[in-house]
Amino acid sequence: MTDALAPGSTIGILGGGQLGRMLSVAASRLGYLTHIYEPGDAPAEQVAHARTKASYEDLGALEAFAKSVDVITYEFENVPATALDLLEALRPIRPGTRALAISQDRLTEKTFLEGLGLTCAPFRDIPDAASLIAAIEDLGTPAILKTRRMGYDGKGQVRVDGPEQIEAAFAEMRGADAILEGFVGFQREISVIAARGLSGEVVCFDPGENVHRDGILRTTTVPATLTGAQRTDAALLAGRILNALDYVGVLGVELFVTPAGLIVNEIAPRVHNSGHWTQAGCAVDQFEQHIRAIAGLPLGDGQRYADVVMENLIGDDMDRLPDLLAAPDTQVHLYGKAEVRPGRKMAHVNRITR
Repeated sequence: MTDALAPGSTIGILGGGQLGRMLSVAASRLGYLTHIYEPGDAPAEQVAHARTKASYEDLGALEAFAKSVDVITYEFENVPATALDLLEALRPIRPGTRALAISQDRLTEKTFLEGLGLTCAPFRDIPDAASLIAAIEDLGTPAILKTRRMGYDGKGQVRVDGPEQIEAAFAEMRGADAILEGFVGFQREISVIAARGLSGEVVCFDPGENVHRDGILRTTTVPATLTGAQRTDAALLAGRILNALDYVGVLGVELFVTPAGLIVNEIAPRVHNSGHWTQAGCAVDQFEQHIRAIAGLPLGDGQRYADVVMENLIGDDMDRLPDLLAAPDTQVHLYGKAEVRPGRKMAHVNRITR
């Protein structure tokens, strides 16, 4: 542990949403302080030691932030490259910026994954309307047209069910670079939350089975309905990605389960919504695992000791809060967001089912 951060060190977190909040709580349990950098509302500041409210174009604020911390991590992918370059020159960023650069662009991400010998849904680059017409002819419909950058929770994407929808779908991209993904006939969606430490040690949590609605994750259930071989394949696949990136921290890998094998949907270089179940199912949850990794501490074993269903509380789901608080075997995690809006993640609950 010669490279481990000493207790009392400060971890800088880019982004102040619920993931940054839960990372801050985990860091505090291990004796670390956290400093949040967030241009907008920051639920994480309610539990962090310090907060900088400034844009990612404010070079002076970025420099002062970097000099106030010992290591930097992030809770979301879309940090501008110029900000990262400045920060990286001053303090270590974990996970590294290569993982961010790959995950920020869907085309780059899928090309990287296929380069590792992994299988993705068929895809085509869509720089203009003519290429979309050609891609639809090639891949067929239904297909999903997505912006290459900045999409999340169903935003920045539109389903194309036939050639007559091409013009409207392309207009939805509003001039942004896009990618077309062919349809995958999957049996279920799963995700693997995995971690890699400074020493190269890799630990995977059990795969979770995910259900989405309107592009937003609603529930994750563990154990997922998988064979033993599929569980092993999912863990090995995640490990291959972590090692190829020389990654340090927690990574989420979303997968489709098909009769032909596992297909990678996307990767997220951070703690992940579908890993929230670990708070109720493991001695070391994904947030502590991430802090351990970036601080140079030994990783937890990730072993699951309970079956869990995680449910996101979105918008008016908060009306159910009194009943959920009274329910047995249920953890409630509120995010500290003041305004309830449709489609906004406000909290999650973890129900222990065995």
